[in-house]
Amino acid sequence: MLRIVKTENGLVRGLPAADPRITAFKGIPFAAPPVGENRWRAPQPCKNWEGTLDAYQFAPISMQDTPGVGTDIYCREWHVDPEIPMGEDCLYLNVWTNAKSNEDNLPVLIWFFGGGFQWGYTAEMEFDGERIARRGVVVVTVNYRLNLFGFLAHPEITKEQPDAPSNFGLLDQQAGIKWVIRNIKEFGGDPKNITIAGQSAGGGSVMSQLTAPSNKGLFQRAVVMSGIIRSPYGNGPIAAPTSLHDAEQQGKEFLEFAGASTLAEARKLDASYLLQKYNEYAATHMRMFTIQDDKFCVGDPIQLYAENKHIGVPIMAGNTTDEFLSFIPAANEQELKEKAAAIFGSRAEEFLAFPEASKRYGEHGYAPVSGIECKIKDLFLQNRKNGNQEDCYYYRFDGDIPGWDNPGTFHSVELWFFFETLAKCWRPFEGRHYDLSRYMCNYITNFIKTGNPNGPDANGTPMPEWKSYTKEHPAEMTFRTDGLVTGDREETPFMSFLIEQIHNR
Repeated sequence: MLRIVKTENGLVRGLPAADPRITAFKGIPFAAPPVGENRWRAPQPCKNWEGTLDAYQFAPISMQDTPGVGTDIYCREWHVDPEIPMGEDCLYLNVWTNAKSNEDNLPVLIWFFGGGFQWGYTAEMEFDGERIARRGVVVVTVNYRLNLFGFLAHPEITKEQPDAPSNFGLLDQQAGIKWVIRNIKEFGGDPKNITIAGQSAGGGSVMSQLTAPSNKGLFQRAVVMSGIIRSPYGNGPIAAPTSLHDAEQQGKEFLEFAGASTLAEARKLDASYLLQKYNEYAATHMRMFTIQDDKFCVGDPIQLYAENKHIGVPIMAGNTTDEFLSFIPAANEQELKEKAAAIFGSRAEEFLAFPEASKRYGEHGYAPVSGIECKIKDLFLQNRKNGNQEDCYYYRFDGDIPGWDNPGTFHSVELWFFFETLAKCWRPFEGRHYDLSRYMCNYITNFIKTGNPNGPDANGTPMPEWKSYTKEHPAEMTFRTDGLVTGDREETPFMSFLIEQIHNR
């Protein structure tokens, strides 16, 4: 077992995981602390250390609202510890490996957590990498800066560092990828067989990394879970980056709100004070997210992908059945007709003729559909149309989720299943849930290894075949607790219409 490993900055000592065949290294620094003069600066090189660093516990989480003090589903699910250490010095990563030597050359997974670029951390209990590592994959989870610390822009910052004026959280992720390439061999990993993956904002991060020109050659595959968010009804480019100009003006406004007249003054302010002022500011203003700085981020990642301006690697992407459904807000059918005319123009009557168009969505409106599914399938079709031959695998997570709150397949619930960490959850999962989790982890782990999700189950029997999604073979995988549903699934006329419309938008 690899318990002590030499990194570029010094030795690190890990601990046996619950399965002693796995070694877990937690809290390895991959960049200098982003404090003082390094606040709002691209990640800087990490200093060497003497002796052996005991990598026994997670490092402090990024600055954010205190976890575990609310009553929402995420505080019940995994943001459960209000005492978890937090700080601005947060650029650390974690590694799980079952390698016996640094010659094992195992495939590598680099994971980016979600949380709307405002919250989240690698220490969330669902992100335990042990079960994936048992399947012969070196798992790396990378922390990164969030909210104002990760995504503030300001004219002074742009003038001072024009090559990296913003997107510090995304640059942290990129620095994590590069650290892995330089160091992962010592953990038994293959630096030439890397998959980047993430969910929600982590999935959006994967899209940003996929479309960053400076990332060419850094990774070989990508998994985007619930991170390609668009609506066929034209509700705006959800999660599209802000222009640098607009972000700079927002940054100026915020620093004035926080009482700082210069960037130098703002870098001296206490991080907790800045976070408090940011929350006050966010009560009446937009939060800070990804920025089109034309350096790292050169456009809307989803649009760039559609335009074939992306790194060509096999990709897996999907969504849960119930999350972020798109719909047309309308009080009655007359208002629906008016809205449809505004959205679809000359094709409004064609849309309204579909039975699905008049389906009510509670009190919210009409024609509910998964906009994420529509956009993923559009991108996959466009990718092949652009002449790319890399496989694109679509999945839908539709497991029954137990619990008194009857949550359905809520946004992020599939994380328990992918990481096979159901036993950490309070929900009364049963055997069928564990079976589904095993399958899901198997498929995605196979993809991480080879770019193809197919292979045998743990008992040696072949799992149902999951094919790449193409126009000729609209294959998909639905992860259900009553049995996997896979194979070609011809799109309904309604879905085909919306996929075409979301592409035209």
